[in-house]
Amino acid sequence: MTYGNYIFELLRNEAPGAPIHISRIAEQLAAEYHMELSAATAATSVAVKRIMDGKLIPELRRYQKGIYYRTVLTPFGELGIDKERLIAEKYLMPDIGYETGPGLLYRLGLATQIPRERILATNMATNGMRADEKLGVAIRPARTAINADNKDYLQTLDALDSFSKAPVDVEKPYVILARHIRRKGLEYETLLYYADRYYNKNTVLQIAHTAGEGRDFA
Repeated sequence: MTYGNYIFELLRNEAPGAPIHISRIAEQLAAEYHMELSAATAATSVAVKRIMDGKLIPELRRYQKGIYYRTVLTPFGELGIDKERLIAEKYLMPDIGYETGPGLLYRLGLATQIPRERILATNMATNGMRADEKLGVAIRPARTAINADNKDYLQTLDALDSFSKAPVDVEKPYVILARHIRRKGLEYETLLYYADRYYNKNTVLQIAHTAGEGRDFA
């Protein structure tokens, strides 16, 4: 099978709406044919251009540079790219980001107001907050680099840190957060460690208050 035919089959078998990253296709080509990644990338670019120019896969669409998807016709028109999956692949996976801000408070049941803005803390952000208007999210760096070990701790501390900045309009919010901490299997000692290093004294006090409330309503 030629490189072009191999790439054609990969693209044709992608699920409708799923983001197709040309970099991933190139990696698969390199592994299959034992090629250098640079050569596989060049071959992939040529093959995809030929497929698009010749409309060899009529349902293939370009979302942006390096990202494509297959569409299908629905009663509401053409199916677009799966933006939730694209957001996850770009900013959250694997263990490089999490939701924060008012959206996090709403999802945890700490606020009843549906937020207008969705904010993600991610390692893909470096300098302050910026909007990804195409995906409809704002991204910002976390207090420290996110990894599998600290992700849930940082997200929980972000929720505590937001108590004084966002509308928390439910009864017993510390009880709700204490139950979240228990459900996630988080340790208060580790929460205090991260709070002391990357947050402020108020967040440290809030952890103590959450621990007390959680003990009373265990």
